[in-house]
Amino acid sequence: MACEAAEQQDVTLLELLDRLLNKGIVITGDLTISVANIDLIYVGLRLIVTAVETMNRYTES
Repeated sequence: MACEAAEQQDVTLLELLDRLLNKGIVITGDLTISVANIDLIYVGLRLIVTAVETMNRYTES
């Protein structure tokens, strides 16, 4: 019963943003534009969303 109550907690947008910035998230994507099965343009995208403090914590050696 307690487990079900914990799973049904509402998360506000502010809490979600705080969690994402604290942990970090990487979004990747690929886009290929082709004509007649010939690839003309390829775009690779990698987007990193995190707080500066979090990034510094993981990149310090």
